[in-house]
Order: sequence, then C-alpha cells, then structure tokens
Amino acid sequence: MSGEFRLNKYLKRIGYDKGIEPGLKTLAALQAAHLSAIPFEGIDPLLGRPVRLDLASLQAKLVDSHRGGYCFEQNALFKAALEAIGFAVTGLGGRVRWNSPPESPLGPKVHMMLKVDLPEGPYLADVGFGACLLDAPLRLESDVNQQTAMGTYRLSRSDGLFSLAARRAADWRIMYVFDLQPQIAADYELGSWFTSTSPNVPFTNMLVMERLAGDRRYKLINRRFVVEARDGEIMAERAIASADELREIIDENFKMTLPAPADEIFGRTAS
Repeated sequence: MSGEFRLNKYLKRIGYDKGIEPGLKTLAALQAAHLSAIPFEGIDPLLGRPVRLDLASLQAKLVDSHRGGYCFEQNALFKAALEAIGFAVTGLGGRVRWNSPPESPLGPKVHMMLKVDLPEGPYLADVGFGACLLDAPLRLESDVNQQTAMGTYRLSRSDGLFSLAARRAADWRIMYVFDLQPQIAADYELGSWFTSTSPNVPFTNMLVMERLAGDRRYKLINRRFVVEARDGEIMAERAIASADELREIIDENFKMTLPAPADEIFGRTAS
C-alpha cells in the first residue's frame, strides 16, 4: 500500500483527541473511536464498483469522503494508524464461519484482522467484521471468556487454528478461524477481489452495514434495520419501505456520505 499516512487527519475523522502513547489503553480507545466514526459498509461491491486497498485510496474514501468500508479497508486503515503511532502490528487472514454450518469445510481467507504485540502480550484487534463488530481488543488467549462493553467473546485453539466465537443469547456463534501466519498486501488484494466480485459473497447482492456507538449496535441488512444491545439482544427492528427512509436511517445512525443516490442503492436491495 503506497502513499503517506496522515495520522492527524485520521484522528480528527474518528474524533480522537486523547494521548497516543502506544499501549493497551490507547489501542482500546482508538478501536472504540474508529468503530463509532467509520461504519462498516459494502456499498461499492453492491454497486459493482472496485474496492481499492492502496493507502491513498483508503484515506480518500474512509477519511476524506466520510465513507465506510469492509474488513480489508477498515483494518488496513487501522493498521496504518497504529503503525504510525508506534504499535507493533501484524496483518492476519481469517476464514469466515458466521453463517457456515459447523460441519462445513473451511472457506478461503476473506477476512483481515490484526495482531498487536503489547507489553501485556499479543492482542487481537479487528475493526472490520461486519456481522458482529468487535468493540475492544482481545487477549490472544484460548478458552477464556472475554467481556467487552458490547459482548462476550472466546478464543479457542485446535490443530494450529484459533477460533473466535461470540455469545448470542444462551449460545455461542463462531465468527471466524485464523492462524498467525502474517499476510502480505497481495494476499489481501486477492481476498478483497474475491469478496467484492464473487456472486457467492453477500456484498455483491446485499446491502450490509453496521456501526457501534456507545451501548448500541446498528445494523442494516437489505431493507431491514436492527438495533442491538449487548450479546446481540434485539432492542428494535423495522422494515424499510422506501429510498427516503433508507437515506434517513443511514444519515441518523451510520453517519456517512452515500456514494450514490439512495434510490439507486435501495433498488439493489431485496425486501
């Protein structure tokens, strides 16, 4: 990813005006601020537009244009910010399991997340898993329930693979599996190309958006708007009947600039 990273502009975009001394407290605060300011969204693939991962394009889209993005964009931008501050960061790749039956084979690496090495040990940081945004970094430690403001998570390890699960009501749901093999830019370019072009991936045929703010998780799935509390408890749910209603919901809850008219986006969604 080429280009110069403009840390001050990124910090202004996420509304962060605290200290940036590398450490767990700063990492957690940056992750929360990023998730509140920059929504997860896959509108470009839905509209058939390319997704670019070079640093200049990421900053132009997510920072300057007040857009959101999906995992490769979100975590690439977050990685650049952390490295500019002085964190030791390794990019990783994951295989999504959120909607997969337990017995199904593993799919390709179509998710990006980060390992951040701190004096306390390694932590998993991820601002881009749009089905269940992770609101805080997690210790890279197996078989321990880790509670955050918005959820309960657990990492397990078997046969060299970590598995991240989120509590949903009285059950657990696997988010993705991953190993600690560092990924390079070419790995992410390939994964992002597949994610943004394949008809078998949700982003090319569904509107998917999510934003975390305080104690609320806002979700858009096609023409369905959901507000969740901790551990996925549904607080409110409604159907979206028009493009005007879609635009209003996005303006109020996702705080982003649409890249196309709302009626064009609404027309790409299924009821």
